[in-house]
Amino acid sequence: MSGKVRFSNLTVVTASPEASLCIGTMAAGKVCKCVCVCGGRGVRAAVRGGILSHGVQLRSSSSSFSSWSCERTAAERSMIPIVLVILLVPRVLFSTTHVAVISPQDPFLLIGSSLTATCTLSPELGVHASTLYWTLNGARVASSAYSVVSPSVLSVTLHGLSGSQQRSGDNLVCHGADGRVLAGSCLYVGMPPEKPVNLTCWSRNTKDLSCRWSLGGQGETHVPTKYTLKYKLRWHGKEKECENYSTGNERYSCYIPRNIALFTPYEIWVEATNQLGSATSDITTLDILDVVTTDPPANVQVNRVGELEDQLTVRWAIPPELKDILFQAKYQIRYRLEDSADWKLVDDVGNLTSCRLAGLQPGTVYFVQVRCNPVGIFGSRKAGIWSDWSHPTAASTPSSEQLQSGSCDPKSGEQNSTLRRELKQFFGWVRKHAYGCGGMSMKLYDQWRVWLQKSQKTRKQILQEDNS
Repeated sequence: MSGKVRFSNLTVVTASPEASLCIGTMAAGKVCKCVCVCGGRGVRAAVRGGILSHGVQLRSSSSSFSSWSCERTAAERSMIPIVLVILLVPRVLFSTTHVAVISPQDPFLLIGSSLTATCTLSPELGVHASTLYWTLNGARVASSAYSVVSPSVLSVTLHGLSGSQQRSGDNLVCHGADGRVLAGSCLYVGMPPEKPVNLTCWSRNTKDLSCRWSLGGQGETHVPTKYTLKYKLRWHGKEKECENYSTGNERYSCYIPRNIALFTPYEIWVEATNQLGSATSDITTLDILDVVTTDPPANVQVNRVGELEDQLTVRWAIPPELKDILFQAKYQIRYRLEDSADWKLVDDVGNLTSCRLAGLQPGTVYFVQVRCNPVGIFGSRKAGIWSDWSHPTAASTPSSEQLQSGSCDPKSGEQNSTLRRELKQFFGWVRKHAYGCGGMSMKLYDQWRVWLQKSQKTRKQILQEDNS
């Protein structure tokens, strides 16, 4: 039986320093009795909303259940000894004594190692050890691995153990001849953690600190492993631990929301620990002011520049974090065609909050993004950390004006074509240098575009008059 079992009318009665009795009614309406044991240390069963929780294991002797539950929750993560609950249905109700005991109980083992476990029967059971059998994760273990140590003890030897299939451990169970579960143990097979790597940290407006890191080596340890981010002021200060953790995609992170000191470097590192070993990352030394970042620029707007078919203007709002007088900012823009995955980067924006994109294709949809980097404090030029890119903003350039002369004079068409070609070649360098957010070259380029459009319109009118 795996997962949680719901009871009603559940009560907990302390029977001895080593055990407690829990009496209640299962969902099916059957009265049950369970024994809560914890290695002779005494325990209080945790009951919330009628569900045994907080690392409770449910082990049933009913023949309708095939396996033991080795589910662990909060207690597993904090490595607190786990409460074992043996659920006994009415046909096998008896006192708090065990029908059988497996040794070792819930061991931690290295991948590739061997294990010899014993199942010791209670004399009251009146069963010979030779009638028993073992299962591992519900699969019967070959009898060739068994050894009858005595009339009440049966051992099993497992070689070349693989990493646990689940964090809650592998189920090793001792059964009676009729399939009844007599005892069980959870095997935790894995590896000690390797040194965490890629530790990076950043701060939002100097008020907090977030750090993330990756698992070292092969990453997966197959057993519960605790990662602790620690930090302290470099030259003085007490060692502290981060408390707000999150996990995703093999990356771990932790958030320190307050009490961050400025103008003093921090030492930050990560410790990884499980029952098989421990490892510590390299120490990262940083000044909070050097790792400041912001949210992406907000309210990004992309608009046409009049009827200029090859330009768009981009404007955005300063991130709220940068309104702090300590910081200046620099920005980057990137844009791409609607049907392309290749971004073109504009890196000369500086601390402007608007920019003109030139040299674009007429009648084309573009996607534009902006990001920010806080730099400088009291005149210094220390680089911060780039923010994420803003959400893409789409805009289209106007369609190109087509020159339709309608003239039957080949020389007239050739002259106009030659003039346009010479003008474009002459101002080619302007077009090249107008790319980005430059000042004078952009103005020259604008003047050239306006003049060219006017000249094209004038020639078009002259040609129409000649043809009339």
